[in-house]
Amino acid sequence: MTRLLHADCHVHSSYSDGEDDLLAMVEAGIAAGLDVMVLTDHLTLPTAMGPTADVSVAARDLPFYRADVLALDHLSRAKGGPEVVLGFECDWYPGSEANIARWSAGAKVRLGSVHWVGGGWMDDAQDLSVYEELGADELWRRYVDAWCSACESPANFDVMAHPDLARRFEAEGWAPTIDVAPLYDRMAECAHDTGKRIELSTAGLRKPFADYYPARPLLERFRRAEVPITLGSDAHRACDVAFGLADARAHALEIGYREQQVPHADGSWETCTLA
Repeated sequence: MTRLLHADCHVHSSYSDGEDDLLAMVEAGIAAGLDVMVLTDHLTLPTAMGPTADVSVAARDLPFYRADVLALDHLSRAKGGPEVVLGFECDWYPGSEANIARWSAGAKVRLGSVHWVGGGWMDDAQDLSVYEELGADELWRRYVDAWCSACESPANFDVMAHPDLARRFEAEGWAPTIDVAPLYDRMAECAHDTGKRIELSTAGLRKPFADYYPARPLLERFRRAEVPITLGSDAHRACDVAFGLADARAHALEIGYREQQVPHADGSWETCTLA
C-alpha cells in the first residue's frame, strides 16, 4: 500500500533567483508540514547566457550550495521537519549536456526546463522581444521542439518542470492563435517514450493567467499516456513554499491520477498516493 507524503519538489532560494535564503525556505517547509522538500535552485549557466550569475548558482558557489543543503537536511530532520533533497533546475539549451553533467554533480533531482527559445529568454517580464520577433504561434512551435529535445537529451532529467511554460504571457496578449492540441499530443508522446516524469506546478496560479502548469488538456494527455507526476510550488519566496499543493492533489485526482512520485535524499523515488 502506498502512503501519502506531502512533498514540494520545486523550490528556489537566493542562491539563484529566489528572494529568501535556504534556511528561510526550509523553515517555511517545516511550518507547512512538508514531509519532503527538494531545493532546486537554477543550475549554473554559461557566461553568455547568464553573465552576472544573478539567475543561477554561480560556479564558485556550487560547493557551498551542496554543503548548505546537506546541513539543512540534518537540521530539518532534527526538528521533525521535512527530508531536504539536493536538486537543481537545469535549463536545457542546445549543447548543454556537458555543462549540466559537470555542474549538477551530486544532485539527487534534476528538473529539466526550457526557458531559452529563439535566442532569448521566454519568461522575462522585462524583455518580451522574443515574442515580438517570433509571435506567439512560432514561439509555441519552437518551445515544443526544444522541450522534446530536452526530454530526449542525454542529460537524462528526472522531471520536466512546468511543461507548458509558453503560456507564461498569454494573459498579456501572447496567447497562440493556432490549435495547440497537436503540440500537446506530441509532448505527451515524447514524455511517455522517453520515460519522463512531469511536474504539476502551482506557480501559474500566482501568474496573471491564474492556472496550473500544465493546462488541464495537456495534463489529461499526460495521464492518458501514463506519464507520472510530481508536485511543486516553484516557490521563490518563503511565503510560497507548499503553495496550493493540497488543491493540486485534488486537481490531479479529478483528472484521473491516483499517485505522485516523490524523491528522497538518497536518490531513490517513491510512488505515493495522492489522497
